[in-house]
Amino acid sequence: MNLHMGLDVGSTTVKIVITDENFNTLYQVYRRHKSDVKETVRSVLNEAYDEFKDDYITINVTGSGGMFLEKYMGINFVQEVIAETAAIRKFIPETDVVIELGGEDSKITYLSGSVEQRMNSICAGGTGAFIDQMAALLDTDASGLNDLSKNYKKIYPIASRCGVFAKTDIQALMNQGASREDIAISVFQSVVNQTISNLACGRPIRGNVTFLGGPLHFLPALRDRFVETLGEDGNTFTTPEDAQLYVAKGAAILSAENEDYVAYGDLIKELDTEASEEMEMTKKLEPLFTSKEDYEKFVADHKTDQVIYDDIEKYEGPIYVGIDAGSTTSKMVWITDEGHIIHEDYRMNLGRPLEVVISMLKDAYAKKNPKAYIASSGICGYGEDFIKNALHIDNGEVETIAHYSAAKFFNPDVDFILDIGGQDMKAMHIRDGIIDSIQLNEACSSGCGSFLSTFAASVGMDVKEFQERALFAKEPADLGSRCTVFMNSKVKQAQKEGSEVGDIAAGLCYSVIKNAIQKVIKVRDPKSLGENIVVQGGTFYGDAILRSFEKITGRNTTRPEIAGLMGAMGMALISRDKSTGQSSIANIDELENFTYKQKNARCGLCTNNCSLIINVFPDGSRYVTGNRCERGAGVKKEETMADLNMYKFKNNLLFNRKTLGDSARMGRVGMPRVLNIYEDYPFWHKFFTSLGFDIVLSAESDRKMYEKGISSISSETACYPAKLAHGHIEDLAARDDLDLIFYPAVFYEYKQFSKAQNHMNCPVVSGYPDLIKNNVESLEGKNYMNPYLSLESEKIIRDRLIEEFEGYSHNGHVLSKKEIKNAVAAAWNELQDYHDQIRIRGKEIIDYVNANNLNAIVLAGRPYHIDPEVNHGIPELIEGMKIPVISEDAVAYNIKDMDAKVRVLDQWSYHARLYRAAEYVADNPNLQLIQLNSFGCGLDAVTTDQVQDLLEAHGKIYTLLKIDEVSNLGAIKIRIRSLLQALNQKKMEGIEFKQDLDKLDYETPEFTKKMVEEGYTILAPQMAREHFRILGPVFHHYGLNIEFLDHVDDKVLDQGLKYVNNDSCYPSITVVGQFMEAVNSGRYDTDKLAIVMTQTGGACRASNYVGYIRKGLRDAGYPNIPVIAISAQGIETNSGLDLRKPSTIPLLKKALRALLFGDLINRVANATRPYEVEKGATDKLKEEWITRLEALAPSMNDREYKKIVKEIVEDFDNLPVRDIKIPKAGIVGEILVKFLPEANNNLQKVLEAEGAEVILPDLTDFFMYCMKNSELKAKLYGKSKVSSTVGKIGIGIVEQYRKPIRKALIESKRFNEPEYIDQIVEYAKDVTSLGNQAGEGWLLAGEMVELIHAGAPNIVCIQPFGCLPNHITGKGVMKKIREEYPEANIVAIDYDPGASEVNQINRVKLMMSQARDNLKQKQVVDNLSLIHI
Repeated sequence: MNLHMGLDVGSTTVKIVITDENFNTLYQVYRRHKSDVKETVRSVLNEAYDEFKDDYITINVTGSGGMFLEKYMGINFVQEVIAETAAIRKFIPETDVVIELGGEDSKITYLSGSVEQRMNSICAGGTGAFIDQMAALLDTDASGLNDLSKNYKKIYPIASRCGVFAKTDIQALMNQGASREDIAISVFQSVVNQTISNLACGRPIRGNVTFLGGPLHFLPALRDRFVETLGEDGNTFTTPEDAQLYVAKGAAILSAENEDYVAYGDLIKELDTEASEEMEMTKKLEPLFTSKEDYEKFVADHKTDQVIYDDIEKYEGPIYVGIDAGSTTSKMVWITDEGHIIHEDYRMNLGRPLEVVISMLKDAYAKKNPKAYIASSGICGYGEDFIKNALHIDNGEVETIAHYSAAKFFNPDVDFILDIGGQDMKAMHIRDGIIDSIQLNEACSSGCGSFLSTFAASVGMDVKEFQERALFAKEPADLGSRCTVFMNSKVKQAQKEGSEVGDIAAGLCYSVIKNAIQKVIKVRDPKSLGENIVVQGGTFYGDAILRSFEKITGRNTTRPEIAGLMGAMGMALISRDKSTGQSSIANIDELENFTYKQKNARCGLCTNNCSLIINVFPDGSRYVTGNRCERGAGVKKEETMADLNMYKFKNNLLFNRKTLGDSARMGRVGMPRVLNIYEDYPFWHKFFTSLGFDIVLSAESDRKMYEKGISSISSETACYPAKLAHGHIEDLAARDDLDLIFYPAVFYEYKQFSKAQNHMNCPVVSGYPDLIKNNVESLEGKNYMNPYLSLESEKIIRDRLIEEFEGYSHNGHVLSKKEIKNAVAAAWNELQDYHDQIRIRGKEIIDYVNANNLNAIVLAGRPYHIDPEVNHGIPELIEGMKIPVISEDAVAYNIKDMDAKVRVLDQWSYHARLYRAAEYVADNPNLQLIQLNSFGCGLDAVTTDQVQDLLEAHGKIYTLLKIDEVSNLGAIKIRIRSLLQALNQKKMEGIEFKQDLDKLDYETPEFTKKMVEEGYTILAPQMAREHFRILGPVFHHYGLNIEFLDHVDDKVLDQGLKYVNNDSCYPSITVVGQFMEAVNSGRYDTDKLAIVMTQTGGACRASNYVGYIRKGLRDAGYPNIPVIAISAQGIETNSGLDLRKPSTIPLLKKALRALLFGDLINRVANATRPYEVEKGATDKLKEEWITRLEALAPSMNDREYKKIVKEIVEDFDNLPVRDIKIPKAGIVGEILVKFLPEANNNLQKVLEAEGAEVILPDLTDFFMYCMKNSELKAKLYGKSKVSSTVGKIGIGIVEQYRKPIRKALIESKRFNEPEYIDQIVEYAKDVTSLGNQAGEGWLLAGEMVELIHAGAPNIVCIQPFGCLPNHITGKGVMKKIREEYPEANIVAIDYDPGASEVNQINRVKLMMSQARDNLKQKQVVDNLSLIHI
């Protein structure tokens, strides 16, 4: 019999379907493979052997593990979404949208309209693996979670962005006493939110929706959450009986297309063959131990001999109890007066921290001698408040202090503590006996203990055994350092290549430590960790982790024998020191009879309307959780510091303004309370009110507001304040009484500080109004205005607003030029007045604080951080601790502008205040600065390091709080309490930290003419290889010894991660890594070395690379190497390399030609390679020409230039090619990631291997775009007319040199000329505003449209993870482009050092299979039309 088989090898399971010729299923299997893919496939095939041994089958393999089997067994591979779509079209053809959740991936496929597929990229929150992890926390499995959720009463917000933070949220809920049923349903809701916001990215899910994949098949409660969230209005939902097998069914259907049948028996033989050699291999690390002796010596060296145990049953006298109610475990230690341990306990919380502590106490009471008594008790950790209240424990302390107390017990001189727990990691630096800086993993928990236990469980071991296997592994696998869930794909890859469990265990131990060091502590140099290091936390019980730490850092450490009990030990020691001899802790009888009741309520005392859980204990006392401030807990209002909270003052001052109501003559204008409106609302309020508009603001932000807009969010990595904007616009669009919705795009704010180098808004803040226009469907038919404006001066904004509003009419009233002019004048004064009031109130609070010698906190953020939904009540939390809260602007306005010693380019308006506030705080003993940072804020990768340097150089403590959509104040409380504790200790003990002002000196020497004469080597970063190879000799010809660094590998990335803030974008890590690797390599004489880097001066982070490089050189001990910053604006000058001097014109002319040659060669080679008859002929010819041009370019004249251009085109035109039709694919995106193959995982090769002709727009276009912007800036932002003219002349010169290229290409048989920049402008302005000039700005959108016109609608838009301009003009315009050009087949891919390559390739394969289908359909249509003719 002839049969068809589909084999779906997913991230966690193997699925097999065998069908007859009509695709009726004869056999099916669904099985978890526990990471042993090969063995599972073999056993599944063997089981079916008896039934099918005589049959012949066609077979296709699919799934993330399928690529491996394709190489291994030579079976045909199909992309899983294509397989799934084939099955849907066969069995449920009416489907419009498919939602599929797998083990580690989630996908949405749109089948009606333009076919489009979305897949998770960097984060695996919200997948099957995520649900498994959450279920384990509640001590159940996924189906248990499903059963629990049936009896829920309430849904809580949980961070589905990251499995590990979801754990933290769940822990916080458990510790507050939320029910398991409510937590179960909340997990499912978070999966739904994650899937919709991350994948739909602005495209609505409507019509007939089909659910597929294991989680949706096995968990009805999860399906119900999807149905409820998407709404049944106009939608139908289907779940086929075998939803989990659909991908395998589709693979079987598609296998029927290839006629080659194989005997079933032969298939099984294939599995026994050895893997072919050319499979990609995981790198190996050095073994942890090479011999048993080596290990035994290590164990002996790490004994501390300080833990002494006494017998609890014999001990008589006072006992000191320490409890640490942690996030996943509870620990308890009982000690004697001498510090001997008489009892210890360590248990999992399993979601019931209070019950676990009670049971631990009961067990201990049962053992203790009647003549022993508890003299004092203490508790720390996440459950501290709740359990302390319930059981009347004597002392509560912030956990960092408890850990420090215990560490001091083992090493009195400890100056650095690293604590790696279940899912939190803490690093504490101690200075003069005070914890002066604490780092916690706020944004990602890869690298914590649960990371290891998850993997150990997946191979059926406990952590202890898993770590033991690691000790003697011969070839530990290098698994990188990234997200826990994606680490899975690296692990799978290593296993496929034959790594043993031990190799993987050892590799993971290295990864945990690398993550701790690079991502959390951000250590550039292990020396900065201190002299006396104590490591603790349960994770360090394993010798493998400890050894990894010592190998990576090269430091020796103290590891206490009770590493996992240090919090409890510290609390026991603190209780001993604070003991009064009598403890109030619950006795055995009280514990036996302990019960407590819970009620839910709403606070209602302010607009936050917090949802409270009221716990009532047996003695009638209450403990309230869920409240952001003290009032909900019943604290009287008078006791707080509300009058000294600038955040409250600003919010009221900003929005509490009178509007005209029905007396307005010009109708109603709606404005959203978002982003730049928090800065400029006083201006707009006065402007519109003066003209006779009634202003309506969107409602105040809350969680529901966010959820309202979730379906139109186009970029999942945008910051929370930006995501909220969608909800606010939906709120306004839902009203029918508005005549206008006005949300201006403000590119330049007014300049507040004359010494700041610029005053731009962040690319997200300035570009978001445009993104909203392109993505929020409910604005259709509404009058929505989002003009691009500059508030640089009253004249500039006046001229632009006259342009926008002159002639605006309503009910017969028409706005005149004069009215607008007068309204702007009034508005301008109003804005100044608003900032004056902030300055005055700020001065009052600062004066009060100084007069009374109080501690006050400058909570430094952005204007929109005063939104309580964004700051999650942090100002109130601080206020509740009786501490005044001052905003950064209130400080910055009160000091005369200073030469802030900053190495960064002081170019963003809101940050200019931040640097000045930090400078002021640094010198004021009563003020401390806490910086608020929204998760995903790219600019803060630049600002945070700078603010930290400013404060620490003056001996101050720097605290950074990361906030996003989830309001988990647990970690934040720890930070603030630790800071206050340190301040009080400093004041009480009179300790002053020493200053190190050299830290701020980042000046590098000027690059002089003398250095050129002395033959200094000038290092430049690699970006576009072909171009730079031709460019190098041109510089050498003019006496400049420039060397373009060539290799980019893991060593370079490691150097980059070491010297650059890890939140910074991939290109900055690559560029700085290239330089630092070269400088540290010993290949160069560092006394004769300089570095050159371009600066655009734009709103993107790239202008700050120069600052990064200077900091890196200083940190590495090379402050003497000159850094030459080259910019068109002349931000800095260097006499040795000044390209603005007239004498450099001949050099610039030849340099321009070199770049044009690079573009030309790439253009003709890319258009030839896929068609060549002789494989490799194109690249051979390309190499010959580049080598020739390296010799010719330096001395070439105009006549030779024209001749050579013609020859190049003719040579490539004459290469023998095949006459075939293949899809064309374009690459657009951030400039470095686009042109440097190492930065995009060789994307061009991947596309060509998939059968595409790749079109890469010219590098020259980026320079044309920069010149064109000077013209557009004059028009939109009132910038210099001179710059505009220079830009026009520049474009003319480039076109002059492009003329021969255009001519040769037009005359060729097969090639196309590049588009003119003005044509790209035309393309761009249909889909975005030309005011978008950050990063690649409108050029990115224009190039996508250009590619579609060039017959390449298949586009990969690539950007560094979290690239800000790309949110707006990359992902933000895709919906619009698809509407205008239904043939567009676009995929957006993020790159960063830890992104999963398997995932990237999968998404490219998916796009290309769609491209091939589209091409086939087009050919069918073309053929039919030919027949008709």
